[in-house]
Amino acid sequence: MDHFLPQTDSELKEMFFKIGVKDFSELLSTIPQKILLKSDLDLPPAMSEAEVLAHLKKISRKNRSEDSHICFMGGGAYDHFIPAAVDAIISRSEFYTAYTPYQAEVSQGTLQAIYEYQSMISALTGMDAANASHYDGATAMAEAMYLVCNQTRRDKVLVSEGVHPHYREVMATYAHASGIEIETIPLSEGITSTDISKESLGSSAAIMIQSPNFFGFIEDVPVFAEMAHDNKALLAVSVDPVSLGLLEAPGNQGADIVTGEGQAFGNALNFGGPYLGIFAVSKKLTRKLPGRIIGATTDNQGRRGFVMTLQTREQHIRRDKATSNICTNQSLCALAACVALELLGEEGVREMANLCLQKAHYLAEEIGKIDGFEIPYNKPFFKEFPVKYSGDVNKLLKLLTLKGFIVGPDLGQFDDSWRDQFLVAATEKRTREEMDKLLEILKTSV
Repeated sequence: MDHFLPQTDSELKEMFFKIGVKDFSELLSTIPQKILLKSDLDLPPAMSEAEVLAHLKKISRKNRSEDSHICFMGGGAYDHFIPAAVDAIISRSEFYTAYTPYQAEVSQGTLQAIYEYQSMISALTGMDAANASHYDGATAMAEAMYLVCNQTRRDKVLVSEGVHPHYREVMATYAHASGIEIETIPLSEGITSTDISKESLGSSAAIMIQSPNFFGFIEDVPVFAEMAHDNKALLAVSVDPVSLGLLEAPGNQGADIVTGEGQAFGNALNFGGPYLGIFAVSKKLTRKLPGRIIGATTDNQGRRGFVMTLQTREQHIRRDKATSNICTNQSLCALAACVALELLGEEGVREMANLCLQKAHYLAEEIGKIDGFEIPYNKPFFKEFPVKYSGDVNKLLKLLTLKGFIVGPDLGQFDDSWRDQFLVAATEKRTREEMDKLLEILKTSV
């Protein structure tokens, strides 16, 4: 078997002799003895390849996913329809194995796809420019925090409590390392309070909100845009891009930066990732836009071509001058979103958004009629909404899982004041039959 192993015993002895040690254990002399393993690992008997595959499949069946359950899960990741053409295109080797398109002359297909993605995101958000994506919606919003502070030379931001708790945790991590102060704007009846002191506004780089917010409610973007701009601050809005099929684009409402999670377009739930961070800005901030940007140009023969441009990344310029430390992008996820948007078209996105809206409102209205359940706030919402339950929320969600439904999350895990509430989302995939079946289970759960 020696010829299947990286080194033979004789080769190991030769290497130990060369570096002046007796055996491998001497290389571990700096590690405290109390944390070293003194016995063999307790491993089961070896298996054949077929046995290993069967064993792993058995373990995988413990997972609950949209393939095995009906998904009404909200909170930032959603079960949307993905056309078969998306996977077919992104699985092509020229896209699937491609990495950074530094050599424009041999990367025109990848560069064009990214350019088209950026163009569609700009049109959807109403902004002047978009980059070639971030890791996810959370990191995009955290990078937006960096941008507003660099642009205004202020080291504090006002962040709505209606921003996803995970996003706010990521922002807090970024802020801690950068000396940025985060002041939280509380919610009032499910939406962001406009009662912000003049002092806070005057010392902050930006107001940062999410609309639809974490509860699914639609925020009054123009009001916050006016408040920010009157105090020489910026407005950054995190969005659900599907909602923009119906709602006015934030760029048309005064937003300076629009970020968001693009998973809904062409990207599967994937148990939490990889996802797609959207980032778009107004013209005045284009040169501060972090990440990778693709531009259209012409060559020396007048033919249209695509190149990487405005490369203000730490790989390309002095580290202290970089707008971001992002070292790569999510180009395959961006390509999936690009293909999905191309297939849907403007009318398709509008229809997708309208189906989400109508189904979510039907479900909310019917849940509100069930004893023990209440829709706590009478606010406009898009495709998800909070439900207040008189019993044990955690037990209810577990019961629903046993009945074949994925619902939630339990909002109590994020804030004690939300412990009697959970989120429900209805996408265009959910049928009347599925919704009515969920309602029947809820009626018998009280």
